[in-house]
Amino acid sequence: MTGEVRRGNMAAAAGPSFWLGNETLKVPVALFVLNRRRLCDRLRQNKDVQKNSVVLLQGGEDTQRYCTDTGIVFRQESYFHWTFGVTEAGCFGAVDVDTGRSMLFVPQLPESYAVWMGKIHPPEFFKKKYAVDEVHYVNEISSVLASKKPAVLLTLRGVNTDSGNVSKEASFEGISQFNVNNKILHPEIAECRVIKTDMELEVLRYTNKISSEAHKEVMKAVKAGMKEYEMESLFDMGGEYYCYSSDITCTFPANGKFTPDQRAIYEAVLKSSRAVMKAVRPGVAWPDMHRLADRVHLEELTKIGILKGNVDDMVKVHLGAIFMPHGLGHLLGIDVHDVGGYPEGVERIDLPGLRSLRTARSLEQGMVLTIEPGIYFIDHLLDQALHDPAQSCFINNDVLQRFRGFGGVRIEDDIAVTASGMELLTCVPRTVEEIEAFMAEGQSSAKSFDCLSSQKQ
Repeated sequence: MTGEVRRGNMAAAAGPSFWLGNETLKVPVALFVLNRRRLCDRLRQNKDVQKNSVVLLQGGEDTQRYCTDTGIVFRQESYFHWTFGVTEAGCFGAVDVDTGRSMLFVPQLPESYAVWMGKIHPPEFFKKKYAVDEVHYVNEISSVLASKKPAVLLTLRGVNTDSGNVSKEASFEGISQFNVNNKILHPEIAECRVIKTDMELEVLRYTNKISSEAHKEVMKAVKAGMKEYEMESLFDMGGEYYCYSSDITCTFPANGKFTPDQRAIYEAVLKSSRAVMKAVRPGVAWPDMHRLADRVHLEELTKIGILKGNVDDMVKVHLGAIFMPHGLGHLLGIDVHDVGGYPEGVERIDLPGLRSLRTARSLEQGMVLTIEPGIYFIDHLLDQALHDPAQSCFINNDVLQRFRGFGGVRIEDDIAVTASGMELLTCVPRTVEEIEAFMAEGQSSAKSFDCLSSQKQ
């Protein structure tokens, strides 16, 4: 493996790759070789990991719709994908921590599979396809692992702090004969997933590029009176490629022209988005970015006339959470709400708005996150604020009535944290002028849009 590949340079990577043809991105499986190397390096630095430890992961399984035989489209379990890049269901994978040697265990398919589904590939096929050192059948896993004489199997068990669900721990017939530790692996592999390699960033750039194009197609096609389903997508949407995600939200007027009130709220949200982007850099605490967005919203809502009084005092009574009850953004990667938001030592802040943050970490180079501020007029929350003397004193109810039923505005972009700031991965029209011009020309021509200087940091 060359130095460029060690750093994650996709152009320098040789060997097999994942590719969907035509103009799609070729993703070298060297990406996952590097991921395994990073995981082993990290585990070897952990004093609780003994010599001759073996990581053992279980991949996802095919499932059917309820009691029917209708298959649900398979999507690989995320930790397994990060480690091996395997697209097939029913597999296991193991990695020797000391040597980095990798083993893949694939199902031994019945002969009838070839009748209905196509060619049955031998183990050697998967060895080459995924650049692993050994391939065996799943029904051999117990005997193969026993022959390696591992001191301990490191299995994956931990809570996803977004869903509250527990990751699926690898299990097979005969595992009871092994010494198993299910505590060490989860925090270490989750932390590996938080910081993206250059190759992972290249895939995320690609998913953002394609998803940005999809949003622009919606903008060109939308007409007043149409339903979201007619666009075949929501406007908070993002595609996946080889399990790597994107997450973009565009808000625009269906008729292509902002009203004065729509423009005022939209530009307030855009101002907070750009203020956060300007402030992002390694070492910045993500909750502080949320607070920054809140403050900009309160300042702008005061200028509009919806709020009145001192913004510092509004902050003290958490008035920002009435208009933006969700967190500013989240980590992004193989999962759209990616793992690692609350590792040990990072506590959730139990305050309005801030408690909804999916991470409270300080930013590091290589993190990928969404920045998605929004201002919403939610009757339930507005009514609560109006009945709270500490908050109602800041609200100009006469002006607020004009915005009842308005809905809201969200602007969501994906960014990567760099050494000195951030890289904007999303490329869609963002200013009012860009959106109106794009939508005006979209009906009559194949309007193109390149990232403008206003979007670059």
